[in-house]
Amino acid sequence: MLAGELKSLKVAMLGVSLVVSGATAGPARAFDPGTGVSKESGPFALFKFGFSAYKSGRKDEAVEAYRYAAEKGHTGSRWALANMYAYGDGVAENDLEAFKIYSEIAQQGVEPGSEDTGYFVNALISLAGYYRRGIPDSPIKSDMSQARQLYFQAASTFGVSEAQFQLARMLLSGEGGNVNVQQAKKWLNRARKSGHAGAMGVFGNVIFQEGQTIRGLAYMTAALDQCSPKDRPWLQSMQEQAFSLATEGDRRQAITLSQNMHTQGDDD
Repeated sequence: MLAGELKSLKVAMLGVSLVVSGATAGPARAFDPGTGVSKESGPFALFKFGFSAYKSGRKDEAVEAYRYAAEKGHTGSRWALANMYAYGDGVAENDLEAFKIYSEIAQQGVEPGSEDTGYFVNALISLAGYYRRGIPDSPIKSDMSQARQLYFQAASTFGVSEAQFQLARMLLSGEGGNVNVQQAKKWLNRARKSGHAGAMGVFGNVIFQEGQTIRGLAYMTAALDQCSPKDRPWLQSMQEQAFSLATEGDRRQAITLSQNMHTQGDDD
C-alpha cells in the first residue's frame, strides 16, 4: 500500500481553531474479570481486547477498551475510535469527534518505518475528506486548499492510490488551486498502476477528450470491468457517454483492446 521512503511528518492544521471537546462517554462499564483485562491494563492489551470485542459484535465493550487505550497514547485505538464515530458504528455518529481524533493522529506525526504509518495516512485522507466538504453546524468549514495539501502529502510521500486519485480529481476541477491536467494525468497514471479502477476510468476519459479515442475508451471499459459495485454507476455513466460519441469501428477496437488491458499497461 505504501511506497517510497517514509519520512517523519507532522501536519499543521492551518487556519482552524478546534472548538471541540471529548465525547461524553457516560458511565464506564466494568470489564468482565474473567478476561484478565481492566482499564489499568497496558494499551496494547486493551487494543487487542477492543478488537476482539468488536469482531464479536460487543461494540460497547470495544469502545470502552479503545478509549482507555487511546488515553494511554495508543494510535491504533485512536484510529479505531475515530472510524466508529465517523460511521456511527457502535456509537452515535459524530463527525466533529472523528475529526478531532484524526487531527490528533495527524499532529502526532509518524516515524520512518513505524507500525503507526497506516493509521497516520488514513487520518490524513479522512481529514482531507472533511476539509473538502466541511462539517455542518461546526467550526470545520470547507477548505479546498487544505484538502488538496493533505491529499498531496498522502499521495507523494506515501504513494497511496486513493489519495493520488482524489488529488487528481481536484487538479482536474480546480478545487483548492489551479487546474493542471498534466499533473492530474500523472497522479491518475500512478493510481491506476496500483489497481485503482476509478483512476483508470478517469484517466481514460481525460485522454479520450484529448483525442485518443480508442485508448481512452479501452481504459474506461477496462475500469468498468474491474471496479467495485459502489463505483460502477458513475464509471458506467462516463463510459456510456464517451461510447455514444465514438464510431462503431472505434468502439469495437476499444473493446478488443480493453480485454487485454491491465492496470500495469502502457504509460502515457
